[in-house]
Amino acid sequence: MHPPETTTKMASVRFMVTPTKIDDIPGLSDTSPDLSSRSSSRVRFSSRESVPETSRSEPMSEMSGATTSLATVALDPPSDRTSHPQDVTEDLSQNSITGEHSQLLDDGHKKARNAYLNNSNYEEGDEYFDKNLALFEEEMDTRPKVSSLLNRMANYTNLTQGAKEHEEAENITEGKKKPTKTPQMGTFMGVYLPCLQNIFGVILFLRLTWVVGTAGVLQAFAIVLICCCCTILTAISMSAIATNGVVPAGGSYFMISRALGPEFGGAVGLCFYLGTTFAAAMYILGAIEIFLVYIVPRAAIFRSDDALKEAAAMLNNMRVYGTAFLVLMVLVVFIGVRYVNKFASLFLACVIVSILAIYAGAIKSSFAPPHFPVCMLGNRTLSSRHIDVCSKTKEINNMTVPSKLWRFFCNSSQFFNATCDEYFVHNNVTSIQGIPGLASGIITENLWSNYLPKGEIIEKPSAKSSDVLGSLNHEYVLVDITTSFTLLVGIFFPSVTGIMAGSNRSGDLKDAQKSIPIGTILAILTTSFVYLSNVVLFGACIEGVVLRDKFGDAVKGNLVVGTLSWPSPWVIVIGSFFSTCGAGLQSLTGAPRLLQAIAKDNIIPFLRVFGHSKANGEPTWALLLTAAIAELGILIASLDLVAPILSMFFLMCYLFVNLACALQTLLRTPNWRPRFRYYHWALSFMGMSICLALMFISSWYYAIVAMVIAGMIYKYIEYQGAEKEWGDGIRGLSLSAARFALLRLEEGPPHTKNWRPQLLVLLKLDEDLHVKHPRLLTFASQLKAGKGLTIVGSVIVGNFLENYGEALAAEQTIKHLMEAEKVKGFCQLVVAAKLREGISHLIQSCGLGGMKHNTVVMGWPNGWRQSEDARAWKTFIAMWNNFLKATLMCGGLCMMGGCSCYYHSY
Repeated sequence: MHPPETTTKMASVRFMVTPTKIDDIPGLSDTSPDLSSRSSSRVRFSSRESVPETSRSEPMSEMSGATTSLATVALDPPSDRTSHPQDVTEDLSQNSITGEHSQLLDDGHKKARNAYLNNSNYEEGDEYFDKNLALFEEEMDTRPKVSSLLNRMANYTNLTQGAKEHEEAENITEGKKKPTKTPQMGTFMGVYLPCLQNIFGVILFLRLTWVVGTAGVLQAFAIVLICCCCTILTAISMSAIATNGVVPAGGSYFMISRALGPEFGGAVGLCFYLGTTFAAAMYILGAIEIFLVYIVPRAAIFRSDDALKEAAAMLNNMRVYGTAFLVLMVLVVFIGVRYVNKFASLFLACVIVSILAIYAGAIKSSFAPPHFPVCMLGNRTLSSRHIDVCSKTKEINNMTVPSKLWRFFCNSSQFFNATCDEYFVHNNVTSIQGIPGLASGIITENLWSNYLPKGEIIEKPSAKSSDVLGSLNHEYVLVDITTSFTLLVGIFFPSVTGIMAGSNRSGDLKDAQKSIPIGTILAILTTSFVYLSNVVLFGACIEGVVLRDKFGDAVKGNLVVGTLSWPSPWVIVIGSFFSTCGAGLQSLTGAPRLLQAIAKDNIIPFLRVFGHSKANGEPTWALLLTAAIAELGILIASLDLVAPILSMFFLMCYLFVNLACALQTLLRTPNWRPRFRYYHWALSFMGMSICLALMFISSWYYAIVAMVIAGMIYKYIEYQGAEKEWGDGIRGLSLSAARFALLRLEEGPPHTKNWRPQLLVLLKLDEDLHVKHPRLLTFASQLKAGKGLTIVGSVIVGNFLENYGEALAAEQTIKHLMEAEKVKGFCQLVVAAKLREGISHLIQSCGLGGMKHNTVVMGWPNGWRQSEDARAWKTFIAMWNNFLKATLMCGGLCMMGGCSCYYHSY
């Protein structure tokens, strides 16, 4: 309280302190032991207080004892500040520690000038210090300088958490300087861009046009919309879980295991690991397909002149080149993750440039469509790989001669005496535009689906054709796989995965609880818009027969989406190749660390070896296992067969993320307080239902296999794994179910049909706290035949405070004996001053509600008549007496046969 005659003036004080190395601060004396001892810490805080003018120094001196670990700030009376304005800068430079953010307002609310420190003395190798100083931190967040933004873009990394630390460890082990610490990432760099890069993948460039052409615009739009709804609902649930606490290395595995328990966490974590590993195989197969089909077709090792064996030769090429690419990528990851990090910006730029090229080409096609003619025989599409001209004849030296097309359909190269295919004779050869353009109205033909079995000819329904069957010629563009709606769902779904990239990097984020929800949901909305808009653009710009041509045979072997791009198809080809290679490297970097996180939790015994790593932190054994599993996917050698397998594992993971959020919300556990508020259990259940439906829609047998694998892992962890207590939702569900069951049992006495022995087994301990008669538990187990309640009790004579340690040791001994005798029940140990009192307490207080004992099992005193202790027989009789009294107080159950006492003699 101030005296009444003193006029109290309030001054607004706002300061932000960031302690760094004490040696890096110019002008700060060495006589600051409390600060120098904390040179390695980095603390940032802000405050805005109103301090009375007449007592500024007193409150600060009183608070100094509590805030010494953060900073020491001395405020002089404003009169001194006004009379000596030149001291303001000196005091600020000494008391704001780094001078990064500091503002002191006097009674007139005037800004103190020259509040910055000169950073010219900073040398390379020092800890990070933000040289773009600002008076208010909010100004840098809302209006960053262009140099800072470009610097952050140059330092962009898509590595999972744990890989970045490995990169720094490699630099240190090689004798390099410790790298300058980069600022903690925000929403855009830390979550949005990594999610964007992980979601956009090989399916967008290689299969989306085929999906649109086969399913039609309407059904393709529905496929994309369902998959995007699944990921957006999962992202909402994931945001709630991620903002309920810090998510370290392990990402989705950590969230599921801590929310649903080690059994579910281990099962789903391994499924997610397998999905990430098969994703590496899928990206490598996509890169090989681009390389061998569109970039260097002559690089194929296996060739076949027989068109029937050409597909098998291509599969062998995929296996050989895929294995070589896998070995090369594993070596890159093994030698140094920093090399993967250096190309992260290049891979991201390839993805963005390729997508922009698609939109630019679609806009250009509305007024100047590119020239990609498609040769048609009647309404059947012809492959242009071996055709010189789209005609039956051609002019050479003013002479009409048969073309190559004639030779493919006729048995002679002469016009006369040649037997030709009947369909070839009755139909004309025409040329249509492969890219009619946005204003052509071709979308009306592409609205509807056109599912075909394997080996069918791709036809244009609106083209004229004679009703002649003809023979099957391999110069037609044929369907290479039997198509259906469910197949396309399984193939497309991997293109919307990758939403966990932000949560996996929460340790690198400035504000993870804010950045993860915003960045992830914005990335999903952005990618969903790109996918949905591309479905419409492809249907509106590209001819249907070209869309259904998976490998671009009708457009001279060009990538179909590349024919639409501007300025050149090579933009998409090169961009998609590098982006798929980068995505494969990211998968091979993240999957071993996920397996290492599972192994380090020690919940699956046979995975313990994969928790070890080499000196710099690289999980070597986990990387080798990942490469071996990825090789299995490469041996499949078909992108269309690997993608549904990948979908199963990711859908399984997303299903349990939604289940975890819904379960925690409904149970209302005390620790469930997510910062992200826009979630609801109904949305989580909807996302879970969509995931389950997509699993069975895409491939019901793959779904069953994935569930069986997850179930086997669950049961293995339940019986063989280590016990972990993480306060998970399954345990909370068990507590709720137990409470509900106990309350139901209280409603009335049990019926005679439901009666079963509920045992209280009284054991005697010797001086070494060992059970004297262990076979008593065997007898109890046989008596109740594994059913009912078993409570194993014992008494330790003494004082509770003095014998607490002995009680814990005895309890563990009894529990181990129960495990050895396979007796499932509870252990109750009582410390009492007298043995008689302890037994009385056990008989009266054991059990809860309707789960109380109705049978006492004890050992018959052997030789009690010859015992030197005269109280032995009294204790035995008193124990019987207490038992009878306790049972008679329970409503006369003994009279109705509801209580019993067994004894066994040894």
